[in-house]
Amino acid sequence: MRVLVCVVFVGGLLMDCAKTQATTATVAELKEAAEKYEGDIPCLAVDCDCAFRSSTCCCGNADLKSLRDQVIETFQNVSEKINQLKDEIHQVIAPVNVAFTAYLGGNTNCFGPFEKNVSIPYDVIPLNEGSGYNSILGLFTAPVSGVYSFSLSVYSRLQQAGAHMYYKVQLMRNGLPEVSTWEDNSEDMEDSSSHTVLLSLQQGDQVYAELVQDRRLCGNIQGLNSFSGYLVYPMSA
Repeated sequence: MRVLVCVVFVGGLLMDCAKTQATTATVAELKEAAEKYEGDIPCLAVDCDCAFRSSTCCCGNADLKSLRDQVIETFQNVSEKINQLKDEIHQVIAPVNVAFTAYLGGNTNCFGPFEKNVSIPYDVIPLNEGSGYNSILGLFTAPVSGVYSFSLSVYSRLQQAGAHMYYKVQLMRNGLPEVSTWEDNSEDMEDSSSHTVLLSLQQGDQVYAELVQDRRLCGNIQGLNSFSGYLVYPMSA
């Protein structure tokens, strides 16, 4: 009985050994055949030499390299566009401080009348944030495009009873009137009026207050004849 078991066991080992030797021989033969092969190995649409003799050869290498280059180029383009968009957003939402207020200094003389319309040179400037207002010319130049709020206050006092109150001041944009305030009567010794308006301006647009020809402002009390404005919000040009 023991002899039979040993025979079977030894027989199994011999069979396994024979299979191993056959497999080793097959691999060796395939390797030798591959090394001796001189033809081209087809790799789909890629025409390249993929013999085992080159350890770095890969049939898909050309496609992978091309794909990698495309991905890198795409990321670079996206990155540039993102940076450009950031700059544009910053220009739009970045805080822009534009505000001014100006008024005529106190005097007892009249401003006007003139033979033509004249811009009012408000000469006292408590505030000029953004440097948009020019006191010499009496006009505001928009430093940025946007919606602006402007306020105009007008005051006049007659020099003697029974005189004629006669004034008209208009707010101008680029030489054209937007709004106006006026008074024409012989009943009041003094009078005042005001106006506020929102205007959409482009960078470089000019706004100023103008006294109409043959009208006058008299007896000005400091601060009552004023012109002011500020940027409500910026807009892209």
